[in-house]
Amino acid sequence: MGSELSFRENGTVSFAQKLATSEAFKALFREGMVLVEDSAAYLDGPGREDSKSLPRMVALGYAAESMRLTTRLMQLASWLLLQRAVNEGELTPAEAMSEKRKVRLVEQDAASTPETLAKLPERLVGLVDASIRLQARIIHIDRLLNQSPDKKADMIVAPRPIESQLERLRAVFETV
Repeated sequence: MGSELSFRENGTVSFAQKLATSEAFKALFREGMVLVEDSAAYLDGPGREDSKSLPRMVALGYAAESMRLTTRLMQLASWLLLQRAVNEGELTPAEAMSEKRKVRLVEQDAASTPETLAKLPERLVGLVDASIRLQARIIHIDRLLNQSPDKKADMIVAPRPIESQLERLRAVFETV
């Protein structure tokens, strides 16, 4: 597939297919894998220490966020690996679709309230935010890849990650 253009049956170019096989996808793949590694390193190392010093209710928020982060990243990494396997010819698109049914790619925000998030370690919140932004991009690409050419007008657009950030900021400043 590499640098070839992907033509649909009607002769139009699928830009989603082109994007999925581009250098931009390779950068997205690397970003996703680095985020997985960084998250695992934090949660298995400094994060364990950070969580021990938290008050009980905040520690529960930490546990919820770390579990949701891990789950979200596992799903995103699975999608990235499947797409890379298609790009490299290891799987056909049909085989990947069959495997993709096992991947639960859904929009998933932070589990905690803005108040709890504000009390969590900054590093954990940063990893959660980065994973939510990555999730939005991957879901958008996945929807583009899987939409039929005649369904373009009906495409569901992923929410902008900045909206959830603005809501959190509003909530924090309302309590001040």
